[in-house]
Amino acid sequence: MTEKATMEALARLVPTGSRVLDLGCGDGAMLSYLQRERGCSGYGVEIADANVLACVRRGVDVIQLNLDEGLAMFGDNSFDVVLQIDTLQHLRNAEVMLRETARVGRTGIVAFPNFAHWPNRLSILRGRMPVTRRLPYQWYDTPNIRVGTYKDFEVLAHKNELRVLESFGLQDGREVRVLPNVMAGTAVFHFEHA
Repeated sequence: MTEKATMEALARLVPTGSRVLDLGCGDGAMLSYLQRERGCSGYGVEIADANVLACVRRGVDVIQLNLDEGLAMFGDNSFDVVLQIDTLQHLRNAEVMLRETARVGRTGIVAFPNFAHWPNRLSILRGRMPVTRRLPYQWYDTPNIRVGTYKDFEVLAHKNELRVLESFGLQDGREVRVLPNVMAGTAVFHFEHA
């Protein structure tokens, strides 16, 4: 999946001029893209020193914070959109952070590696944990605390009273709307509190 195609697909879910909070923003590329291409404003949240510095160099406002400590510093509906792009699978308190995303933002957008993608299933059938472009680590050195599937997130959203506004998969920069649980390496959900 190309980074630019991914950013474009996710950016289409963010209304022009939105106030955005990007949780686990990495080097700030997505927020910078949203500022430049969609006229958005907002903040990134990141823990890694090198990524915080990269955000500053890009001109992205960033707060250095461990997401496992929560979002108490932000009030309800402080942002139009809260992003969790490749963040959920790294968090110890993923369900709590999902609820916090819905509390702090009017809408949330989550994207994560879909463990049910067919090449992953094939690896498991062969008796091995998958190593793919989307999941590039061996089981013993992965930064992912957990893995999940497109279908798993549907259940989690329902359990936490989140209304899914739109969902699809991404594969090689393309949106996958037919059988995304099997055919897409990335699961994408746009949601709001029900």
